[in-house]
Amino acid sequence: MESSYFEYEKNKVIQALRYHFISRNEIKILIIAVNIFAIISAILFYFKKISPLAFLISSLLWFSLMIVCWFILPIFIYKKSKTFQDHFKANLGIESFTIENERGAKSWQWKEFSSIMESPHFFHLYFDARSFLIIPKTAFSKTDIEKAGKMFRTKIKSGSH
Repeated sequence: MESSYFEYEKNKVIQALRYHFISRNEIKILIIAVNIFAIISAILFYFKKISPLAFLISSLLWFSLMIVCWFILPIFIYKKSKTFQDHFKANLGIESFTIENERGAKSWQWKEFSSIMESPHFFHLYFDARSFLIIPKTAFSKTDIEKAGKMFRTKIKSGSH
């Protein structure tokens, strides 16, 4: 497969970061717990077992969690990372994966990646639960996207991150 050039699009990166956060088990558990808490508080409020203030506080907690996970965290990470402002060239080799720009190059042996996740616009290549690269699918031609995905899945163990 040939080397591919790519850059990041802000809206797609933010969406990919949302996928990352929502896929994390601790975030899933937190969202489920807060949703259960909100439902229980709504039921208790309906039956007049709790005050309107308690219901309001539980609702604010739910809204705050959703806003943080869906908007604030992805935007904060996007703005904090200079990587997303740069242009790259990717090379999928037999033994390693390399990205480079005008300032240099970095290669990783395939075994350095712990897992892969695919979202609508990106391949998420995980080193561990918190460290990962996102490679846009636009880095590959339409015919090479499937080849790249197959190579990523073959070279990297798909699993939990």
